[in-house]
Amino acid sequence: MADFVLVAGAWLGSWAWDEVVPELRAAGHGAHPLTLSGLADKRGVPAGQRTHVQDIVDEVEHRDLRDVVLVGHSYSGIPVGQAAERIGDRLARVVFVDSDVPADGESFVSGWPYGRAMVEASIAETGGFWAPPAAAGYDGQGLTGEQIARIVSGATPHPGATLTEPAVLARPLGELPATYVKCLLDGDEPSDDVAKLLSGEHWRLVKMDTGHWPMFSRPRELARILLDEAAA
Repeated sequence: MADFVLVAGAWLGSWAWDEVVPELRAAGHGAHPLTLSGLADKRGVPAGQRTHVQDIVDEVEHRDLRDVVLVGHSYSGIPVGQAAERIGDRLARVVFVDSDVPADGESFVSGWPYGRAMVEASIAETGGFWAPPAAAGYDGQGLTGEQIARIVSGATPHPGATLTEPAVLARPLGELPATYVKCLLDGDEPSDDVAKLLSGEHWRLVKMDTGHWPMFSRPRELARILLDEAAA
């Protein structure tokens, strides 16, 4: 039995996994969706990048989880990748779902040569938070109108410090046992940094013909992929 710790991306909380969790539990596994500090039901809790890493480590250690599959979506690939190094032999695998990946000394916005100014301007204008997009921001991602409305209604502003503080890695990320799930409506190919990691012996690629939020657009398919990766 694996224990899945599921961490959604910017603006989202544990509720984003509501349609994935039952599939994992029905297969006999543990499933632990996690809300990061400052978001959703933890809104108002001060948070930086290190806070989010600690949130994930604490979830694993306080529940005494073993054979852990850490799942990081979008932004959350950055704290998940760092937490994976810190939980030691509790880790079975990391699954990055159409996510950013951490680079030592680099932040989330470091990899945004054109978007960094936009994100930082949003943070400055909204009192230290990155405002969630309006409904139009989810167009073209394989989502129904009802799914988009659900995301928009549940989204909360994202703590800005978590996006601008640098990641800290103790060893090369390519040494982790990892799977990268590429959602094709969000781009045909992984980013250059992910492609480099996939060229190593410990990483593998899985593709989904959907958009950037597969836990909403294709929850059962995503759950099957997670189960397959846990068994591999």
